[in-house]
Amino acid sequence: MPFDLMKVLRRLRTAPVSQHRPIERIAADLRRVRRALACFEPEDSAIKKIAARQAYDALLVQACASLEVEHRLDLLPQGVDREIERFRVEECLRRLGLSV
Repeated sequence: MPFDLMKVLRRLRTAPVSQHRPIERIAADLRRVRRALACFEPEDSAIKKIAARQAYDALLVQACASLEVEHRLDLLPQGVDREIERFRVEECLRRLGLSV
């Protein structure tokens, strides 16, 4: 089943952010966007890569809100520090049982 990144991004952009969004849905979206990030080729559009990374971070923030995990993803600029925070957040979520 092919993955349509643009479809997921449109759904995320139009979906209302709610504290009541099921964590299972957030986890499924996280896995889909993470797979898309892993599949980018060097010649792929930088815009698509940036949009996918931003969508992934937005999903991580939603997961953190649902599971009450502190994060600094919305405070850090793109770069090494944000990458490190992303890995830390992913590990915290994994420890809480969320399959990323």
